[in-house]
Amino acid sequence: MSEIERVALPVWLVDDDPDVRASLSQWLELSELAVCTFERGQAALGALQAGEPCGVLVSDVKMPGLDGLALLKAVQALEEPPPVVLITGHGDVPMAVEAMRDGAWDFVEKPFAPERLEACVRRALERRRLAQENRRLREALREGGLASRLLGEAPALVALRQQLANLAPTRANVLVLGETGSGKEVVARCLHEEGGAEGPFVALNCGAIAAELIESELFGHEKGAFTGAVERRIGTLEHASGGTLFLDEVESLPLAAQVKLLRALQEGEVTRLGSNTLIRVDLRVVAATKEDLLALAGQGGFREDLYYRLAIAELELPPLRERREDIPRLFTHFCRQAAEVHQRPPREANGELLAALSRHSWPGNLRELRNMATRYILGLALPWETRPGDDEAGEGGSLAAQMEAFEATLLREALSRHGGNIQAVMEALDLPRRTLNQKMQRHGLRREAFLAMDGR
Repeated sequence: MSEIERVALPVWLVDDDPDVRASLSQWLELSELAVCTFERGQAALGALQAGEPCGVLVSDVKMPGLDGLALLKAVQALEEPPPVVLITGHGDVPMAVEAMRDGAWDFVEKPFAPERLEACVRRALERRRLAQENRRLREALREGGLASRLLGEAPALVALRQQLANLAPTRANVLVLGETGSGKEVVARCLHEEGGAEGPFVALNCGAIAAELIESELFGHEKGAFTGAVERRIGTLEHASGGTLFLDEVESLPLAAQVKLLRALQEGEVTRLGSNTLIRVDLRVVAATKEDLLALAGQGGFREDLYYRLAIAELELPPLRERREDIPRLFTHFCRQAAEVHQRPPREANGELLAALSRHSWPGNLRELRNMATRYILGLALPWETRPGDDEAGEGGSLAAQMEAFEATLLREALSRHGGNIQAVMEALDLPRRTLNQKMQRHGLRREAFLAMDGR
């Protein structure tokens, strides 16, 4: 047995007789097994409850205080109980057999040869090892599905994947918080797919629907319910029944629609516009926002009771600038995807480009990084110190390249800070309109992208 296994899977020996503890622990240690000894059952149980590693628990049956049978029962109530081997006297065999029905791994009858106990312990350790390995494999399979969709090893992202794995099998509503382009819909789809819901995944961008049409989108309508309703329409709540409804930019919902949505979620039923028939719905709602909904509620812009209905659990996506260690891997991944989509040969980014990528502030997050990867694969100019094919620029790039990159960063940050307000950017940078337009065009910056950021 390796040193790692000895540390990870020690044998716990519980016996109130110090001579027995000493002789058995010495034999097991000579057999290259790690041993922890306890005089009382309560002490062993406390250590187990505290999460101390245990490979197999060997306990005498008759002890003062918490005896072996009571200890067995308490251990079986743990989430991952170790195998329990009971040491019994001759007259206790019927009781020991009954204990095995209650979950004991085996029993060893006194007097016994040490080899008999060692063989029993080794079988129990092997069982424990296999059980732990199976659990690790199950966790790896579950984590692997998420890790392939939420790439990165930044601590915040690892924690996010763990939260997702925990929440996915439930039907709890989830509020996803994150900046524009940070991957909120990807998280919603992971919750849906990892949870194994049988119904569909239905996405609705609340900010993209006109206020007068939002109730029809949510609840559906009957033919003739209003001007233009030429046929019956199934609403997204009804369509998503049995699955997941993703409400992006949920803060954009009009207050009147918020009231009706809250009631529909509370009652589990909807009524199409123009109808009096109640339709039962059963769905999970994943809402997404970049706003502080409670602060918005304090200003009268969002219903607090709806917030508490949607935010049974909250998941916060880290912006790309807070997980810079993941940028090279993500950029490489997006480049491979772009090469496949556009049928271009793959190309690796050099160290200088990756360093420039890692220094950027990324106001557009993953969406912006994907855009840069696609442009790189297509051979288009990038606002970095190094452009595709510009390998002779030297360390840090030429002065002109560095000035271009610095100018692009200033423009991008000003557009992000002012939410795409061109007049505000002109005043902040002291630029005439025509000059600003030319520079934005040269650096591939579009006002619309920053307007979207301001509205999410």
